[in-house]
Amino acid sequence: MPSSVPPTAPAPDPQLRRAQRTDRLLRIAVIWLLLLATAWVAQPYLASLWFSASGPRTVTARGDLAPAELSTIELFKRVSPSVVHVFAQSSRRSPSLLEQQQQGVQSGSGVIWDAAGHVLTNNHVVQGASALGVRLSTGEFVTARVVGTAPNYDLAVLQLERPRATLRPIAIGSSSDLQVGQAAFAIGSPYGLEQTLTTGIVSALQRRLPTAAAHEISGVIQTDAAINPGNSGGPLLDSAGRLIGLNTAIISGSGASAGIGFAIPVDAVNRVAAALIKTGTVPVPGIGIIAADENEAARLGIDGVVVVRTLPDSPAARAGLTGASETGMVEDVIVGANGQEIHSMSDLAATLERVGIGNEVKLQVIRDGRARTVTIQVTDIARLRRN
Repeated sequence: MPSSVPPTAPAPDPQLRRAQRTDRLLRIAVIWLLLLATAWVAQPYLASLWFSASGPRTVTARGDLAPAELSTIELFKRVSPSVVHVFAQSSRRSPSLLEQQQQGVQSGSGVIWDAAGHVLTNNHVVQGASALGVRLSTGEFVTARVVGTAPNYDLAVLQLERPRATLRPIAIGSSSDLQVGQAAFAIGSPYGLEQTLTTGIVSALQRRLPTAAAHEISGVIQTDAAINPGNSGGPLLDSAGRLIGLNTAIISGSGASAGIGFAIPVDAVNRVAAALIKTGTVPVPGIGIIAADENEAARLGIDGVVVVRTLPDSPAARAGLTGASETGMVEDVIVGANGQEIHSMSDLAATLERVGIGNEVKLQVIRDGRARTVTIQVTDIARLRRN
């Protein structure tokens, strides 16, 4: 009997196998995509559930402050009690000094100069005021009166009326040994924001700053420490917390700080403050001449100080200096002083200030194209004008 042979199974179709494999991969890919989409949709909810800080966060240990930070903090703590907020009100305005925002009240800054209650500020802060007040760092508000002003230096000294708080005079430094690049700090009340500290460097030295009566302050300090309206009269400090200048002006197209601020050097401040406290006035060194405007001299092609006229019985008049003639012809032109070239009235004023009242100065004067030397004694022209 013949044996039976089982039938051979048909060979799998390769195309079918590939289709099945592709189908499985597509299903797996779809599943992963669905899982990823689910995770993406659920992620914010899961993160909110698992990671939300439902209670106060744990404070991270900071470590010690940097030495520079500690130094600045200590400087502010030490000096800020010596800085005050000055309010000045015109007699034509509202009588209240306590409301800085009221019309007619201008404000600035100031420094406590001595334990007797003298406060130093800018003249332009208190000019034309009928009532003055000062807010100390303690918050106490004290009325004040003007002891003396020096418009040529934009300085004024006030006297506090019976303050209750103990006064802490500011430490005084020197402006003669300053260097460009050293640290500078300003404290004041910009826009009425009291006890504001800003930092920077000494940007430049020996600038000249115009003030009243065509006078220029020499040796002015330029700084990039932020100075804004309200900082006027406040201190510029060195890193030791000593006063090196009194902030007084800025250069800015917008009226806000542009990183170019100016401070009256403390060496001049110290001298002027002492005179104001003692006599209420400051001697102004001069020789008794009225000079032509610098622009007019330049228009005429003259390099020097053109003498327009001399004050009666002044050192210049006694020395034989002659002003312009009635027809406007130039007579005497000052071109030098003590061997230094003189190009403008500010040059001459700076030289006379260095020489000092009561001392003699040798001027190089040109008349009719001929040069001569004239020795003149420097006098207090403020007193000369009063007389």
